[in-house]
Amino acid sequence: MQLSKSVSSEKERKIGLGNIFKSKMATILIATVAIWILFTVLTGGNFLTTRNLSNLFRQMSITGILAIGMVFVIILGEIDLSVGSTLGLLGGIAAILNVWFGLSAIPTMVITLLLGIVIGAWNGYWIAFRNVPSFIVTLASMLVFRGILIGITGGNTVAPLTADFKTMGQAYLPTAFGYVLVVLAVAGSAYLILGNRKNKIKYNIEVKPMAFDVSIIAAIGILSLGLVLILNDYQGFPIPVFIMLVIALVLSFVGTKTIFGRRVYGIGGNRDAARLSGINVKKHILVVYSMVGLLAAVAGILLTARLNAGSVAAGQNAELDAIASCVIGGASLAGGTGSVVGALVGALVMASVDNGMSMMNTPTFWQYIVKGLILLIAVWLDISSKNKK
Repeated sequence: MQLSKSVSSEKERKIGLGNIFKSKMATILIATVAIWILFTVLTGGNFLTTRNLSNLFRQMSITGILAIGMVFVIILGEIDLSVGSTLGLLGGIAAILNVWFGLSAIPTMVITLLLGIVIGAWNGYWIAFRNVPSFIVTLASMLVFRGILIGITGGNTVAPLTADFKTMGQAYLPTAFGYVLVVLAVAGSAYLILGNRKNKIKYNIEVKPMAFDVSIIAAIGILSLGLVLILNDYQGFPIPVFIMLVIALVLSFVGTKTIFGRRVYGIGGNRDAARLSGINVKKHILVVYSMVGLLAAVAGILLTARLNAGSVAAGQNAELDAIASCVIGGASLAGGTGSVVGALVGALVMASVDNGMSMMNTPTFWQYIVKGLILLIAVWLDISSKNKK
């Protein structure tokens, strides 16, 4: 027993606390803080008001949900250029069902979610079973779905929605509920982090110092409490943000703690080896794309509810924001690398840039230029780090 403890301590010392600050996630978080400070100065302090931060997180929820799905696609070593058009089409269909056909919120959402799975499976079928490159399949779908949206709406905005539907995108949870979420966040992170540490020690795998794990749990608690205090100071916890966090929690668990998640990483790391080891690669591709379609449906419902209308312009370029969020968050376009948490942090960066430049009344063309350069630099840094290794 004493020998085991000394070995564990020695491993902790070898890893060292200095490497903590060299991690990509730490760099991204520092960059996010820098962006917030910059926009706070440029907007005379208006960027960090509770009202704007609440709006920022609400805006982030759409990109965040898309990025959560996109990161699984990227881990597979594939791409999906159609999620923006899928969001727009499904949001438009939801508006048509609610406004033109008079369906209430629940049946409208159920139908829309099912259609999202079907659309995602359509993409997955051509990629997995017909061996058409994902770039071509999803590029074609991007055009097809946008065309269908324009056709079924006649190019018109479909509005207004019923009150029960609008609740999904515009309502807030009770303030007390936010504090319950803080407790759950701390308890859940402690269970996962300390459980993972215990398993590593059990199988003689190197672990970081205990102080590091404790600091991570404390940081999650502080950040969660800070987020809740900010949101409660305005009107409460927005429902879209809550939905995004629940999806992130579930799919983070799927990606890191299930056989399916490990196989997705294995396929992205070496597809031939995964196939030879008995993994049904085609099935996993189909499931992942179906999941992306489902998440695009969720995002489409939330965006339509928030805008109180189905618009033909909804979701334009959303796929680029989702891809950029994943890459900024550490996902590699070569496959095999990425995380849900990283995708959310990347989505926060993209939403912060959008929100800050909008507050400054920056011309639209400059917003496109800045976001394009962010994506380019993120990919370049990813490639450079791989070359160094």
